[in-house]
Amino acid sequence: MGEREDLVETLDKHRGLLRRTVQDLTDAQAAERTTVSELCLGGLIKHVAAVEARWARFMTGGAEAMRGRQGQHGPDDADAWAAQFRMVEGDTLAGLLAEYERVARGTDELIRTLPDLDLAHELPPAPWFPPGTAWSVRRVLLHVIAETAQHAGHADIIRESLDGAKSMG
Repeated sequence: MGEREDLVETLDKHRGLLRRTVQDLTDAQAAERTTVSELCLGGLIKHVAAVEARWARFMTGGAEAMRGRQGQHGPDDADAWAAQFRMVEGDTLAGLLAEYERVARGTDELIRTLPDLDLAHELPPAPWFPPGTAWSVRRVLLHVIAETAQHAGHADIIRESLDGAKSMG
């Protein structure tokens, strides 16, 4: 197995852990906040899908491409950014999982077909990125893997607080 398949497999492992956390939940359970955090399980699925989609657009088009489709905003749109951590009217867990699966398939295909994992773009302006820093596609994928794994851990805590179930324990 080559580097690209290793990256796809690792990312998909962490996606699977996150998806496992919401198995057998109702929409109401997926929308419930069980900690002092704003996070809910459905919101985490929504957030991770949106972040992965934004970074996939970055891989091919740089920072400007991160703004993407209408309805997919970055951290510069505070209301939209906050809404992606919650389930809002019209959201269903099944719909959020379907969108996450669609995004995942697109990212996996991108990883497998991009001509060069060393292709780099300058990061968007943000307080957490030093000005002028560029990330390669490979570095972006490592970031997406880390973020997905971190949120899978958050989801495990929320799920355990919700009904005692442990998806990773």
